[in-house]
Amino acid sequence: MKRLVRIAVIGASGLVGRAVVRELGTRADWKVIGTAHRRADHRTVALDIREAAAIEAFVAQHTPDAIVIAAAERRPDVCERDPELARALNVEAVRTIATAAKRHGAWVLSLSTDYVFDGTKPPYRTDDPPCPINAYGRSKLDGERALRQATDLGCVLRLPLLFGHIVEWQESAVTSLAPALVASAAPDAPAAVMDDWATRYPTFTDDVAYVIRQMLERYEHGEPICGIAHWSGAEPMTKFEIAKRIARALGIAARIEPQPASAEATPRPRDCQLDASRLEALEIGRRTPFDEALRSVLDAFPLDQR
Repeated sequence: MKRLVRIAVIGASGLVGRAVVRELGTRADWKVIGTAHRRADHRTVALDIREAAAIEAFVAQHTPDAIVIAAAERRPDVCERDPELARALNVEAVRTIATAAKRHGAWVLSLSTDYVFDGTKPPYRTDDPPCPINAYGRSKLDGERALRQATDLGCVLRLPLLFGHIVEWQESAVTSLAPALVASAAPDAPAAVMDDWATRYPTFTDDVAYVIRQMLERYEHGEPICGIAHWSGAEPMTKFEIAKRIARALGIAARIEPQPASAEATPRPRDCQLDASRLEALEIGRRTPFDEALRSVLDAFPLDQR
């Protein structure tokens, strides 16, 4: 049995990182050390993951028993415009963290994406060959390889479209639809045009955090999960369908028009459904119904920011 005392969450101030810190905090016997890029407070340590020396110093100082990498450049359009930044955050930082983790005997979990697949032959199993079609997917796939090259005591957790408790609408591609929907409900306003081409599987970050805690508990009991794992929500929907649910939850008469073909500047895969059977077979997982999770997110978002 591996006694877990300290767990580092890299990127603790982000959408997923905040959920992970909250969930791991339910274990009173675990000390969670979060990092944030822009600033540190009483809950987080400042860490620029583009600086290898800073990563090595952080791990040496805090000696975590496990590390969760929730920091990344996840915006496909930004990755296309700035592939060097995408590589620094999604590949080289993962390599440096995993190398430092191995040196200290820590298990490391790195979050990846369904965009490592081209979206033509779903559902995708963990052993299906990746074939990314944009810079974001390529950088995350290279990050997966960097992890495997750096340590044998590590796991990649691939995830699809995420949503959760936000500090601004744009934090998630789900909630980012809301402002256009609100605007479309105004008198004489044009309809909000929403993609009705790509199928997505929106996944609640609270559920992802619960899965990560379960994975950490298996490591604690001497059964580390290594290699590749998938987790995903189970409700397929397009952005058009997501938008209709958001409008209903907000109680607004939004005018929404479906866009039947992809209009994205950066190519996106059409359907990257992830097969989560590996974790399910281990009795790991939780799926909150989308409408229930969405309601909790909207209810918790300050009214003056809507």
